[in-house]
Amino acid sequence: MQTIDENTLFRKISVRILPVLMLGFFFSYLNRVNVGFAKLQMASDLQFSDAVYGFGAGIFFLGYFLLEVPSNVILHKVGARRWISRIMVTWGLLSCATIFIRTPTQFYVMRFLLGLAEAGFIPGAIYYMSQWYPAARRGRAWGVFYIALASSGVIGGLVSGSVLRFMTGLGGLRGWQWLILVEGIPTVLLGIYIFFRMSEDIRRVKWLSEPEKEHLTSVLAAENRDKLSHGFAGLLMNARIWALVVIYFVYNMGLYAISFWMPTLVQKMGVTDAFTIGVMTAVPGACAIISMLVFGFSADRHNERKWHLIVAFSMAAIGFSLCVLWQNQPILGVIALCIANMGVLSIPALFWSLPTAFLTGVTAAAGIAMINSIGNLAGFVSPYMIGYLKDLTGRTDTALFVVAGGLVLGALLLAAVLRARPHGNIDAQQVRANVR
Repeated sequence: MQTIDENTLFRKISVRILPVLMLGFFFSYLNRVNVGFAKLQMASDLQFSDAVYGFGAGIFFLGYFLLEVPSNVILHKVGARRWISRIMVTWGLLSCATIFIRTPTQFYVMRFLLGLAEAGFIPGAIYYMSQWYPAARRGRAWGVFYIALASSGVIGGLVSGSVLRFMTGLGGLRGWQWLILVEGIPTVLLGIYIFFRMSEDIRRVKWLSEPEKEHLTSVLAAENRDKLSHGFAGLLMNARIWALVVIYFVYNMGLYAISFWMPTLVQKMGVTDAFTIGVMTAVPGACAIISMLVFGFSADRHNERKWHLIVAFSMAAIGFSLCVLWQNQPILGVIALCIANMGVLSIPALFWSLPTAFLTGVTAAAGIAMINSIGNLAGFVSPYMIGYLKDLTGRTDTALFVVAGGLVLGALLLAAVLRARPHGNIDAQQVRANVR
């Protein structure tokens, strides 16, 4: 029997599937939060208050919540290639249509429809990757995948700032309208590419040898025999799953606080030029890329998730607190944003190893989507809360401390509900017993 070099095998897999998924994730996140940069012009052009902006930014996640679980169940049935392609083409077209909004109601409707369209992409990508990587390889793979999240902040900040500064008035469109088009059209094109090119069935791909296919299939099959495949009702009755929902919710409060409000926070430090704001918001994203790689590789090397996650949550909480203390000092303020962003963006790649460690099949698809959809409701709560409190008090201090407190809660929940084995693995047998 031919000996398979697993490092070579998974390098082949990563080269084939990660770049496309990362690019999709990059545009997914960019299209979701580019409204944060658009706000710098759009709010004054359309006379939107901070509360209107915060509500519109957040209502995206209500639509997202409604279709997230059904979308991932459909993906499991019809296949990742067709469904991810459909998701990307639909949300790309709707994102482009946002340039026509003129009133708060139109803004709310378009953001809600965008959430409906995008529902299912991220949990679909997570589920799809779990069909190619065994648990021991997922930390590194997801760490690389989530670089797209941080790079959208780096590249998105530079591109967004440049578009707002240099393309305003071109063709009769404002900079914020060009920003949405420049970041929406490539999404449609990538969705079309995915339909024709995404690899889906291990047995049919031509870039793996037959021994490699057999080895990968047997490894994944052996792992899946020890996982659960129960009905959705079983997920709803499982306390451990709900703890993961809460942990993911408070993580998203931090993520979307920094995503939707970072340009405004930098502007509040006294920076007024849109291009300079773009450059300064790129720095926390660059720092987060390094942090994500370090956390991901360290977690896999030490076969440990719990304490890595607790450290990441704690870093994020400290960073948000420092954002309040250093809000009027540009250099220190950007350092605070770097600490917050490094902590927040190091969380998801580690977090998703928890549910995928004990769920399989359609239960895994539904479980991932359930955690993601409910947790992403924080994307509605967080930006709206910040906008409302900023309009009410004229400051962001209270809201940022609330976000920091939520992240502390996440760290405490992780310490309370995840029992570690001697080598740091989550006690999967206990989790399986709780699911039953």
